[in-house]
Amino acid sequence: QVQLVESGGGLVQPGGSLRLSCAASGFFFSIANMGWYRQAPGKQRELVASISNIRDTNYADSVKGRFTISRDNAKNTVDLQMNSLQPEDTAVYYCNRWNPPFDSWGQGTQVTVSS
Repeated sequence: QVQLVESGGGLVQPGGSLRLSCAASGFFFSIANMGWYRQAPGKQRELVASISNIRDTNYADSVKGRFTISRDNAKNTVDLQMNSLQPEDTAVYYCNRWNPPFDSWGQGTQVTVSS
């Protein structure tokens, strides 16, 4: 079955950086378009970055120029490098297939940006 395990979150000060990682299994990762999503308290889950199976990338306007998504098909991992973090980036971050996501989601990783 599909398994998605996110890691790398934590508490960081505004302007800081974090690198999230997602280990995927149970599907053909190398041909899957993948995405990083986030859900802030009281808000709907949103897609923040996607990477296609040929490594085309797209970003939400709110993170463009600050976040970078990448993938390693040999390791079945997808990473999200987050720089210049701001309090509004505080959320639980999830990885999943992009368009459409699997019904099964991982536990996510909490990112808190606060001084």
